[in-house]
Amino acid sequence: MAGSILIVDDDPVQRRLIEAAVVKFGHGALTADGGEAGLALLDGPSAREVSAVILDLAMPGLDGIGVLKAMAERGIHIPVIVQTAQGGIDTVVSAMRHGAFDFVVKPASPDRLQTAIANALKVEAVEGETRRSARRGGNALTFKDLITKSPVMERVIRLGQKAAASTIPILIEGESGVGKELVARAIQGAGDRRSRPFVTVNCGAIPDNLVESILFGHEKGSFTGAAEKHSGKFVEAHGGTLFLDEIGDLPLDVQVKLLRAVQSGEVDPVGGRSTLKVDIRLISATHRDLLQRVKDGAFREDLFYRLNVYPIFVPPLRERREDLPYLVRHFMDRVAPDDPHRRLRGVSEAALDMLMAYDWPGNIRQLENAVFRASVLCDGDVLTPEEFPQIRAQVEGTVDLGSPAAAEPAAAPTDSAAPAGVADEVPVAARQRFGTVTALDERGNVRSLAAVELEMIKFAIEHYNGQMSEVARRLGIGRSTLYRKLKEYGLDPEAGRFERMAS
Repeated sequence: MAGSILIVDDDPVQRRLIEAAVVKFGHGALTADGGEAGLALLDGPSAREVSAVILDLAMPGLDGIGVLKAMAERGIHIPVIVQTAQGGIDTVVSAMRHGAFDFVVKPASPDRLQTAIANALKVEAVEGETRRSARRGGNALTFKDLITKSPVMERVIRLGQKAAASTIPILIEGESGVGKELVARAIQGAGDRRSRPFVTVNCGAIPDNLVESILFGHEKGSFTGAAEKHSGKFVEAHGGTLFLDEIGDLPLDVQVKLLRAVQSGEVDPVGGRSTLKVDIRLISATHRDLLQRVKDGAFREDLFYRLNVYPIFVPPLRERREDLPYLVRHFMDRVAPDDPHRRLRGVSEAALDMLMAYDWPGNIRQLENAVFRASVLCDGDVLTPEEFPQIRAQVEGTVDLGSPAAAEPAAAPTDSAAPAGVADEVPVAARQRFGTVTALDERGNVRSLAAVELEMIKFAIEHYNGQMSEVARRLGIGRSTLYRKLKEYGLDPEAGRFERMAS
């Protein structure tokens, strides 16, 4: 069995139909009758079985967008295939912006659904293997391993190299996903503790009642559930580096003990009778404004100044776009298929321009995920805008409604000195495929409903080969209404599709 599929839909008939199709494809199936039920399942032990989610967008209570937002907040990285009505273009764009992997239009054909599931499981499988390989690969990293050509990042590297020669506490600041942990690992790799432990703690991911135990350790029986003695992260990092990520999320009562540990190099295990001496290099990181947290009373001022001895700010990706082609190439190489005949040659200029135009709120982590999925699912040897549907939906305001047979082939790649293996730009006509509905105009403004309606009517007539009864039914309007709209827009289906009527 190639992974279980979670089906979240409030319509019992639709749920049974999708479940039957999923089982026929050879997968296990789990079902939930709404967003709350689906999220509860993803929070529970059954989540281990789920390799992909088929999610209806229109549901009472917690709808599909709400589920996607909640999954992102919980750090649940499972591919989600959303289901939508054909006319819900704005909803599809919103779903892609919130991390949906793919979408199918109701009623989805078995072939389309099977392809979407196969792609989702393919990405999930390769992601799992990549994570396992990363764990086996160890933690060795130096500043030479950081991929950058940006002047603002060169400053980060210079500061990091100077910091590596000392043992003073370091505070790394920057938005989520900019690579704060990579900078911390490079600092350790450039110092005399390079062969010693590098222990990471995400302070924001630990329940408040367990933070003290995880950081400083506990004795057996010191509290309910403490069945064994635990040494704690400070002791584990003895002789090496302790990296406290999201330090701004530490509870105030734990901040007091952390201050003592930083000042004296001593920790008190929960339930312990004596203190333990530790020798660590402390590196903290946060995406928050710690000084503002101090002013708000959420972070101790004395601890702030103890940690902020040597601050390093890592800029967001949008402020160092010159790094993007190099990062794309790096991530493509990391996930290249094992078959040497299918290795990706590069990325088209059209795709690279699109990636450069995006602001990357999730920074390098988001870019890595986007390139990873595009590389795994790409059938050719060059990445094009088609391989980045989520980014394309946000940059161009478009979603692909299918009809791959109508697509023109992308331009063949050419040899280039550009770092990302950039190919000749794909002509605009080749990118503006039939089956694409554009939500934004050339100035970035939302197009009028009339303009989008006209494009949808054209699409439906072409898609159903001029069968006007079927076109009207699928568009949800009467046949007389359809002909009236055709006349209003100056379209005559009898005189050749999409040709303007003679005035």
